Amino acid sequence: MTVRTRNTEWVHLTSMPWRVLVQRFSFILFMAASVGLLILGRAQPALIEGARAHIIDVLAPLLDAAARPMTVAQNISSRIESYRQLQKENDDLRSKNAQLAQWQNAVATLQNENRELHALLNFKTEPGLSYISARVIADTGGPFVRSLVVTAGKIDGVREGMAVMTGEGLIGRVIEVGDWSSRVLLITDLNSRIPVTIAGSGDRAILGGDNSAEPKLMYLPQDAVLNPGARVITSGHGGIFPPGLPVGTVSTTTHGVTSIMPLADLGRINYVQLVDFNLKGGAFNPLAAKVEAELNQQQR
Repeated sequence: MTVRTRNTEWVHLTSMPWRVLVQRFSFILFMAASVGLLILGRAQPALIEGARAHIIDVLAPLLDAAARPMTVAQNISSRIESYRQLQKENDDLRSKNAQLAQWQNAVATLQNENRELHALLNFKTEPGLSYISARVIADTGGPFVRSLVVTAGKIDGVREGMAVMTGEGLIGRVIEVGDWSSRVLLITDLNSRIPVTIAGSGDRAILGGDNSAEPKLMYLPQDAVLNPGARVITSGHGGIFPPGLPVGTVSTTTHGVTSIMPLADLGRINYVQLVDFNLKGGAFNPLAAKVEAELNQQQR
């Protein structure tokens, strides 16, 4: 039989760990403290407010120090989000800028084609002459350096020898005809020979290409006086082209060689007209040689 006394209980309590004691009496202590604070707050409100203010003053630096990392983290997060938003807006602006550039190029192309088509509409052919409008496509290469391929052929009524015109003037002639396309020899090609006349003076010559941007006048009379800017037109000799077709203007004369600036920009042609003047000219090179011989005889 065991008899407990108060001393025995006290010894037992003192031998218990302090954590167990805290756990047993913490609830009672907190309740007692809460009741005490409520009573004190009712009895001495000024004292409680002063204590609260003092505690806040003590804890404020600690709270501020604890809040600073959170503030820095929030600022960094905000900057990262702003950077992402700016990057997204930048990507959107680049995409819109690329689209605007494409539209601008498309508008420029359409304006250029519109000008060329208007020039073709303003070009007047003689009554009874037939002409075919065609679009210029990439040259497929061949023995002719300065030539074009156009989207018109035999099914459209194209034949060899037809004059090729733009709104400004003559640029060449058809030398090869397929079913759906044709090749145009430009007046600047080395194989091109065109009988021409200098408007005003009436001097006749052969306009020969040399694969440069400006063809040259050949077999000019020795006493011919050419002023820069003088118009050069076809003479009609040899049955190659009818007389009076505008070709170019006198550009420069160096060491007795006169260069002609074509009226049309041969590097920027998108649409042309193939005109049938119903001429019965022979093969191209032999005919040019015949015209050259004729001019040589007349100039002697």
